[in-house]
Amino acid sequence: MRTTVVDAARRALGPVGLTLPVSFTDALSIDLQREAVERLEGAGYHAVWTNEVVGGKDALVQLAVLLAATRRMVFGTSIANIWARQPQTMHGAAAVLAQAYPGRFVLGLGVGYPQQAADTGREFGSPLAMMRDYRDRMDSPTSPPAPDVAYPRIIAANGPKMLTLAGEIADGALPAGGPPEFTAQARQALGPDKLLVVGLSVIPGGDRDRTRALAREWVSGSLRLTWVAAALARLGYSEREISEVSDRLVDAIVAHGAPADIAAKVREHLAAGADHVTLMQPIGTDLSVGVDQLERLAPALRDVTSRGNDHRIG
Repeated sequence: MRTTVVDAARRALGPVGLTLPVSFTDALSIDLQREAVERLEGAGYHAVWTNEVVGGKDALVQLAVLLAATRRMVFGTSIANIWARQPQTMHGAAAVLAQAYPGRFVLGLGVGYPQQAADTGREFGSPLAMMRDYRDRMDSPTSPPAPDVAYPRIIAANGPKMLTLAGEIADGALPAGGPPEFTAQARQALGPDKLLVVGLSVIPGGDRDRTRALAREWVSGSLRLTWVAAALARLGYSEREISEVSDRLVDAIVAHGAPADIAAKVREHLAAGADHVTLMQPIGTDLSVGVDQLERLAPALRDVTSRGNDHRIG
């Protein structure tokens, strides 16, 4: 049964999607968001992902509006934050979307951060234990019950233990911000029957030196998190490469430059085992600017295929 859910999601998502540009400082007009996804669907993209923290917006309400604004586009949460709602409510809302828009919804779950737990008056605890408990309680009986409909459930996982857990209790995983070598490790950890969605940071532009400089700023920011540096060291990047944020490291993590360069990096992740790659622009990217860039990228991505399967943009 769950294998069928994964296979259907692979077909629906195709190899490439995008994460809607987001801001953590401004409330984006829902009218502009509707216009954006209509344009992106017209450009040939099949899938859009949206994020969630705690408060300010509800990712599932947002997707209900955007699903209604499009005809065939698939939407996913990357991620729906477990601190934003109770597990039974998460499942109930997700099931309604899956029932209303068959084959067009993927639920990505994430544990978020300690401050987000504190903002809701709860203890963060062990991320692994929290995710396991949350996933278990999603299917607890309620009155009235949630719609009896299947939908893909994947877990944000950037570490080996969370990847293992995702393979055990979910339909797959959603790692983000890693090089293709990490995608290969994630596929090995999950096995062939799970959905692997990979978040790929992108900075489009014709001046490769400029886009690499911007990409280096992005990578430098992520390296402030000690676990990121540790993960890169496990992949074989040297202490010097990490401390100096080398060109090799930047180019491995961020797809930057011309559309052909970005398409090539997408292919690397697909070849490493990703089912679907979602393009993530820098936080704070203006929505209209981001959509313009993504529209220009679309032609280069039309010929991107996943392991020989004939899934294309457009």
